[in-house]
Amino acid sequence: MLLLDLFILFSGILIGTVAHLSVPAALAAGAAISTVLLAFATREHRTKRSRR
Repeated sequence: MLLLDLFILFSGILIGTVAHLSVPAALAAGAAISTVLLAFATREHRTKRSRR
């Protein structure tokens, strides 16, 4: 999942609107998105384990 996030971030830097942001701002946005995705994945994993 994090690999997918990095791919989207780097492709956005090359061809998308992220190119209009500074590099630190783009990296901060990517880090924020990664954190949200990691929290969601952790919550889903815990939910699935507790259902068993």
